[in-house]
Amino acid sequence: MPQQDWLVRDNGECLSFPSPRQWDLLTPTTSYRLHRFLTELDDIVNQAEISQQPESEYLPTLRRLMRKLLLNVYWISQEVPTASPEMGTEVKLLYDEPGYPLTLQTEIMLPGSSTPIHNHGTWGVVATLQGQQKNTFWKPVPTNQYPQDIEKVGQQTFQAGDIVSFTTEAIHGVEAIGNEPTVTLNLYGDTNASKRFKFDTETHKASHF
Repeated sequence: MPQQDWLVRDNGECLSFPSPRQWDLLTPTTSYRLHRFLTELDDIVNQAEISQQPESEYLPTLRRLMRKLLLNVYWISQEVPTASPEMGTEVKLLYDEPGYPLTLQTEIMLPGSSTPIHNHGTWGVVATLQGQQKNTFWKPVPTNQYPQDIEKVGQQTFQAGDIVSFTTEAIHGVEAIGNEPTVTLNLYGDTNASKRFKFDTETHKASHF
């Protein structure tokens, strides 16, 4: 299956887009390093904030930047954490600096493991490097009785080579399917803890995550 770009919006809608051509992302004359990626990332996010650009408008640029990183910086995709069978999932932080608001990490999920239904409280870009992840999408359906209730919208399985971006209040749950672990490269913006929740469909309530 060809690699694909995706956008998940606050209402749970999952949209597909063609991916950029690999040869347009190669940097044969200049060595591309992680520090170059971080500088370009800062410039894109800062300019978007200054111009008050909607997330759905600059997330395609961040997806493209993620592909550029993976294509030119080979070691990034080799930084795979080890997950215990008891936990089922593990993350490895790839860059850490005091006061730096963005997160870049790899994550592994063992077959059959899953996440709670949640949002991220910020935008996110996730590249599938290995395996298959089934994502189920939800949208808020508040009522007087259950002001934090949600409703399932649909689902999509992401394959190796796919990159999906999420707006701040997009809600999803993730399950690793198939016979091999899934490995992803995850990029997140500056998390607003007051907007980050996990959701319980039985109690129809949300709690901080």
